[in-house]
Amino acid sequence: MRLPPTRLVRRYDTHRLIPTRFRPGNESVLARIADDEQHLDALFDLDHATNERLHAENDANPGIAARELVYGVPNYRVINAAFCHPNPLGARFSGPQRGAWYAAFELATAQAEVVFHKTVQLAEIDRYEDSVSYDEYQADLSANLHDLRADDDRYAAYLAPDSYRESQALAEALLEAHSLGVVYPSVRRAGGSCVACFQPSLVGNVRRARRLELRWEGSPRAHVLRHERDA
Repeated sequence: MRLPPTRLVRRYDTHRLIPTRFRPGNESVLARIADDEQHLDALFDLDHATNERLHAENDANPGIAARELVYGVPNYRVINAAFCHPNPLGARFSGPQRGAWYAAFELATAQAEVVFHKTVQLAEIDRYEDSVSYDEYQADLSANLHDLRADDDRYAAYLAPDSYRESQALAEALLEAHSLGVVYPSVRRAGGSCVACFQPSLVGNVRRARRLELRWEGSPRAHVLRHERDA
């Protein structure tokens, strides 16, 4: 496989949206179902036994080594979680064993990506009724990334709107070649740009910015409510 060329990508204030329920420090749902403190301790033991981020931090995750994770920087758990909790089916440039830090250059692009995937989930149950709160995390990035933003069709297979087969194969080859990540045009928003960073240490200055609410009220069209300050 011929790999795409690399280019220095230096971008401040990239945007990633994560469901607020995963915010570090939020009360665990386990606390709501425990009968007493002893029961809660047992539930936390069970939770820890199945927590892939904790497995990785103890070098027990086959997808990523503990030495690759970051520690002692703001929101390091948020960074590590992106790599340790991959989608079971994988994503565009990551497989089911190792995740990546996906982010967009524009907030509107990050919204479009999230809205698309959530709408697909609602379509599967044929019920467009939901409200989900997301935290926007901004991060800075400076790295030589493989660039798929060519103006021709040479990378069309990796940007297919309905299949990740070729893009995941590319990602596997890139990881074997010690790639730091890819920069690519958004498939869900024309003119938008996205990055998939393959190494936690490259995700810099992560900070929480806005909170957004996405609402579906009977149709596939989502309404976006943006809170400039966290509630």
